[in-house]
Amino acid sequence: MNKNIIIVSSVILFGILGYFFFNQQVNNDTPLQKESISKQTFKITPQSQVVDKQASFAIFTNGTFRVFTASMYHNLSDDVFIQADNPNIIHIKKAGVTWNDFFSTLLFKLTHDCLITGTKETFCTGDNGTLKFYLNGEINGKVLDQEIKDGDKLLVTYGSESEDIVKKQIDQILQ
Repeated sequence: MNKNIIIVSSVILFGILGYFFFNQQVNNDTPLQKESISKQTFKITPQSQVVDKQASFAIFTNGTFRVFTASMYHNLSDDVFIQADNPNIIHIKKAGVTWNDFFSTLLFKLTHDCLITGTKETFCTGDNGTLKFYLNGEINGKVLDQEIKDGDKLLVTYGSESEDIVKKQIDQILQ
């Protein structure tokens, strides 16, 4: 019995001494050493940083506003998603997410020239209309390759709308 008490007491004593010894060693490191240890242990790349940004978007085809209220569009990715309460607000949780990354999570296909809806309706630039992208009110044909920034507003529109109609569509984008 006494032998077990001595062993247990020794283990506890060595544990306490080890804790204080280790803690003292860490506190005595120079700031440069601590920074070096921190960078090696907690290396964070821009792609893995957690962010909390929001952007908004709207899609119109021949003047019809496309809605994303169906649950099949909601919370499809941990990195970038829309929710039921406001399906035109995009929640971005990872740095470096592009517009194409976002649209790839939804159940339709969008390229620089074509939109194919979840119900397989096809809207491609051609004789019947033009697919255009407006980022923050400015026409932008390469927007799918760009990173989504906090507060961005994207309009995707297909048809042969006048500038006045496009302006009204842009004004309908929520934030």
